[in-house]
Amino acid sequence: MFARWIAVLGLLLLAACERPPQEPRVTVEDAVVTVPAAPGAPGAAYFRLTTNNDPTRLVSVASPSAGRIELHQSREENGVSRMIEMGQAQLTFDPDHPLEFAPGGNHAMLFDVDPNILPGTRVALTFTFEPAPPVTVEAEVRGPGQAHERH
Repeated sequence: MFARWIAVLGLLLLAACERPPQEPRVTVEDAVVTVPAAPGAPGAAYFRLTTNNDPTRLVSVASPSAGRIELHQSREENGVSRMIEMGQAQLTFDPDHPLEFAPGGNHAMLFDVDPNILPGTRVALTFTFEPAPPVTVEAEVRGPGQAHERH
């Protein structure tokens, strides 16, 4: 009987120590926007997404400095580089597999970029996720071809 009470007490103590589940959260790192090389051409955005939730999906990216943003992937097929729009599976990531957008790979294309955006300034990017809440960051603006310093 005494052993049974000890076991029940142990279970109660264990339950009291449990933490409530964490709210899904995404961190956006190294956000950079490159301005278009020619007026009217699209710009690009690069960044790294990490999450504490399994799985998380990037739904969209928006900015008041761009008319629209599309998420693309660069691929080489038969010696020809092409861009394709990313699908839901390619936009899903987890704590062990961050989602990276970098030159030559995944990238966000910014269309109708505000011509007043200049290298050295910052622009807001708002990321929408499922199930995590949206995240807005200030991305550094760089000139054409400057992209990420670490790439």
